[in-house]
Amino acid sequence: MKIQLWSIGKDHEPYVKPGIEDFTKRISRYYPVEWNLIPVPKNAATLSQPDLKKKEAEIILQQLTKDDFLVALDERAKQMTSEGLAQFIQTRGNESAKNLVFLIGGVYGLDESILTRANHKWSLSLLTLPHQLVRLLLAEQLYRACTILRNEKYHHA
Repeated sequence: MKIQLWSIGKDHEPYVKPGIEDFTKRISRYYPVEWNLIPVPKNAATLSQPDLKKKEAEIILQQLTKDDFLVALDERAKQMTSEGLAQFIQTRGNESAKNLVFLIGGVYGLDESILTRANHKWSLSLLTLPHQLVRLLLAEQLYRACTILRNEKYHHA
């Protein structure tokens, strides 16, 4: 199974880039992993919020394959514990999922078409977090889940 981390927006900011790269490298010890940074549509500033979300959704849906297991990060979804995330990843592996795609939406969140397509919806927090920090938190929690599955020392429950 390959883990793909997708995010709409610009490159990783300097204040989070080393952490994201470090945790991504650590995840790669357990699963193939890669980031897909999806640029904001060129005319984003001229679009209404709903139109921007629709345009972003079109781009995302063109890149997804029917076999991708899509996890949409959405603030209205249910939260998981770190152990719950580990079990979730293990279950996807047991189901022989080829690609496990974690998607961070744009500044206004995800279009309903993406949420409908998603196989699972997950909220990292009830807090509103900057996208750059969400990337870092996502990478760290995925690494933590990997260490939980291997019963390694990183996670202290």
